[in-house]
Amino acid sequence: MTEGQSSYRQIFKATSLFGGVQIFQIIVGIVRTKLVAVILGAAGVGIMGLLNAPLQLIISVTGLGISYSAVRDIGEAHGRGDQGRISYAITILRRWSWFTGFLGAIVTITIAPLLSQWTFGNRDYAWSFVWLSVTLLLQSLSKGQSTILQGTRRLKEMAKSGVIGSALGLFTSIPLYYWLGIRGIVPAMVISALTALILSWYYSRKVIVQDVSLTIKESYKSGLGMARLGIYMTVAGFIASFSTYILNAFISNKGGIEQVGFYNAGWGVVGQYTGIIFSAMATDYFPRLSAVQTDDEKVKELVQQQAITALLIMGPLLALLITAMPVVVRILYTPAFSPVVMFASLTLLGIQFKAISWSMGYVYLAKGDGSLFLKLEVISGLAILGFNLFLYNLLGLNGLGISFIISYFLAIIISYLVLKLNYNFSLSRKFYLIFFLTYGFVILAFLTVFIESIFIRYAIGAVIFILAALTSLSQLNQLLDLKSLIRDRFRN
Repeated sequence: MTEGQSSYRQIFKATSLFGGVQIFQIIVGIVRTKLVAVILGAAGVGIMGLLNAPLQLIISVTGLGISYSAVRDIGEAHGRGDQGRISYAITILRRWSWFTGFLGAIVTITIAPLLSQWTFGNRDYAWSFVWLSVTLLLQSLSKGQSTILQGTRRLKEMAKSGVIGSALGLFTSIPLYYWLGIRGIVPAMVISALTALILSWYYSRKVIVQDVSLTIKESYKSGLGMARLGIYMTVAGFIASFSTYILNAFISNKGGIEQVGFYNAGWGVVGQYTGIIFSAMATDYFPRLSAVQTDDEKVKELVQQQAITALLIMGPLLALLITAMPVVVRILYTPAFSPVVMFASLTLLGIQFKAISWSMGYVYLAKGDGSLFLKLEVISGLAILGFNLFLYNLLGLNGLGISFIISYFLAIIISYLVLKLNYNFSLSRKFYLIFFLTYGFVILAFLTVFIESIFIRYAIGAVIFILAALTSLSQLNQLLDLKSLIRDRFRN
């Protein structure tokens, strides 16, 4: 087996592992979102989105990006087999997780009335934000434990945590929604955060951590060093979360809470079914990229391998989703959510752009070039927000789908030029061939949206999906000897 095949196999295995988790979560999500839509309606879905958006904004700021830096530090030490350094990084991470968690909770409690006023136009939800402040502490601690699993490459444990967490989230939240209605949203969010913490702690405790003698002052100084890259990540995360918050508030004020519900529902569909690739990137790709970040040639190879694998897996999936979107929306929600169909379909046209952009974007983080990363995030964040506000005002929900396509297409161009200038980066002919081949099938699937006959639309869509799947399987077999990989998996 060649080194290239081995790398492709590692990417494919990680994607398959978290793809299985994602499929399970999709099944659970279908049941949950269907019941939530029926029990709470579009207004309830909108309230959930409006409560969550400012909380994510706060945690992105108060979290200081510690988890990203810790993944890099733990991953590098794990690659060298340096148990002492691993224990040192984990000890600092855990202490700072408590600090950032309490900081987020205190900030939320302090400005709860203002959050309610800014988000809903009144102070009726102030106590909701007060109660939800505890979720910021729980999320901070949970994120710290998950970071340990990620840095030490315990992907199976992360997968188990995700599967069990999804199931428990369903069984605890739905009864609350049924019993309390909209009033059950806050308790359900708290219980979900607590469940995630318990699971992440259970699996991360299996990681061996040596006793490390560190005073509070030493932990503070070492944590600041770890947060150096994290501070850049914090600012970037703040920009992204603040943009999401502004967009949700803008939609709420201009179109009403139901429009926010449609927007979040559309994103729910897109995120659920395309999260396989991005989940794998966040867990496996980043630590692997960090391990080779000093070698520009290896970085270039790994970026292209990740992007090519993502394109081949996503091509058939996107073609199928676009064709079946009306059915998917009906299954997940209710006929009242029909405005989501075109918005979600347009957004899916930009998902492959996002996969390529993300593959390139992780290079800055792996190399620890926080300043460059931040500059690009500020530029892209402002551009995306501008496109979103302008095109929503012009075209409504569909305008947001178009904005997504434009934003990530431009992100690819900018990232490529910056990487080429700073790290002698380039893309191979193989990459371009696979991109145009897979994206061609996605465009053909989108064109079926305009066919009036449902029978003809689904028939043509099915043919496109089959052709896309056969093409991807053929290409994957060439890259990683898929047949032998599957054969070995069944033998084991």
